[in-house]
Amino acid sequence: MASPSSNDRSATLTGLLARTALADQSAFAELYRLTSSHLYSVALRILREPAGAEENLQEAYVSVWHHAGSYSAAKSQPMTWLTSVVRNRCLDQLRRRDLDTVTLTRNDDESEIDFPSDDPTPVEALLAGAEARSIRDCVDQLEGAQKQAIALAFFQGLTHAELATALRQPLGTVKSWVRRGLERLKLCLDRAGFAR
Repeated sequence: MASPSSNDRSATLTGLLARTALADQSAFAELYRLTSSHLYSVALRILREPAGAEENLQEAYVSVWHHAGSYSAAKSQPMTWLTSVVRNRCLDQLRRRDLDTVTLTRNDDESEIDFPSDDPTPVEALLAGAEARSIRDCVDQLEGAQKQAIALAFFQGLTHAELATALRQPLGTVKSWVRRGLERLKLCLDRAGFAR
């Protein structure tokens, strides 16, 4: 027996989201069953730790339960929408981690601070935080379409053809967005002193 087509799957997920918006718990359970393995792999690729991926996936599904009514089939495929919910939650987690990487306080009762050789020094941690902020600032300067295409390619490993399908744009347009976005990123990072 042939597997259901992409259109059939999208129609099924769209229907489940519509029923979830009406607080249909069985529809939500089926939506979870059909999508959780793919969405977990997205979270794991971004966060690179199983516990964090599981936690963020759970929080993403809570968000889907509360906001399923905001999904619009006219704007995106259901799997694209669900993936963006998970991706945004994971990216927020990474941003929070960036802010927590540098602690500049110490207990005055300490007579000596001993840094293990494998751990970064406070200066290295501070520079890493500054570098992460500079990179984020450069990404924020990209146009929306370029930023979205590069994020999908990087975090989800989508090819140009898959990006074109996900973004509902011609292949040439998507390739142009990625190429120009990467060129702008390189120029911005070079100006910020991150030339490699």
